[in-house]
Amino acid sequence: MNILLTGSSGFVGKNLINSQLRSKNKMTFRIVVRNNSKIESEVNNSAFYIESYDGSTCWEGAFEGADCIIHLAGLAHKTNLLNSDYKEVNTQGTLHFAKEAIKSGVKRFVFVSSIGVNGISTHETPFTESSMPFPHNPYAQSKHYAEIGLKKIAKETGLEVVIVRPTLVYGPSAPGNFGMLTRLVNKLPILPFGSANNRRDFIAVQNLADLLVTCATHPDAAGHTFLASDGETVSIKEFTNAIADGLGKKVIQLPVPVSVMRLAGKLTGKSAMIEQLYGNLEVDSSNIKEVLGWTPPLTIKQAMATLRDSGVK
Repeated sequence: MNILLTGSSGFVGKNLINSQLRSKNKMTFRIVVRNNSKIESEVNNSAFYIESYDGSTCWEGAFEGADCIIHLAGLAHKTNLLNSDYKEVNTQGTLHFAKEAIKSGVKRFVFVSSIGVNGISTHETPFTESSMPFPHNPYAQSKHYAEIGLKKIAKETGLEVVIVRPTLVYGPSAPGNFGMLTRLVNKLPILPFGSANNRRDFIAVQNLADLLVTCATHPDAAGHTFLASDGETVSIKEFTNAIADGLGKKVIQLPVPVSVMRLAGKLTGKSAMIEQLYGNLEVDSSNIKEVLGWTPPLTIKQAMATLRDSGVK
């Protein structure tokens, strides 16, 4: 299996490449990188360089020998971007990429979308692959439009499209909220999550990397949408306790009322972050096992144990 991988310099992409370099059943990867990217990988000599990633990118020569694409690249959440920026890269760029790949005989396209396509969970029941999409911001909307376009392309051309919507991805050197939580746990012996009883799903980067390779290779993956998680629903209290265990730290969880934390979020302009910590986002990932026979290689505890050697400061 020859795989063309975009987003190889990102958090998930780096872990995917590294996991396959350690694997006994190695895939053959070719990576797509921007001309100004600094990449450190054993697959550098097979890199395909592009000037920019959008609806007019030149892909000539990129797909030689490629059987499958794992598409991770895209614009993530940033405050200084316009709706049109997300659409140009995450939607038009993805669909142009897929159409060019078909011309060169690529058979399968694994698209890493976002759980944000499902929206913000306010319900007691978990999201499933058949839940009505309700993307709640320009980033999630652009991913949703890409999904719709890819399904249309698949119907018209026979391209095998697999859509993966990961929950929050965590692991050593993860960016965003998980990186913030890890630094917080590493430095502070007291945390304010003692009263948290919310329900959230997450996925370890090692598990996501393994799932993406399975989606690229499994004959039954085509045409499916998978909501990716570790399969262990936890509260933010349990999650930060797991981080502490992984770092070899002891923490005390103060029972600060959730209402007080939400008020603090409003006063400091951090309501979105507080909601991500204390809100619910539960998914039903059972169709992954039913269709692919896949279960996460690592439990949350096992994945968190890899934090200790990650140089958290």
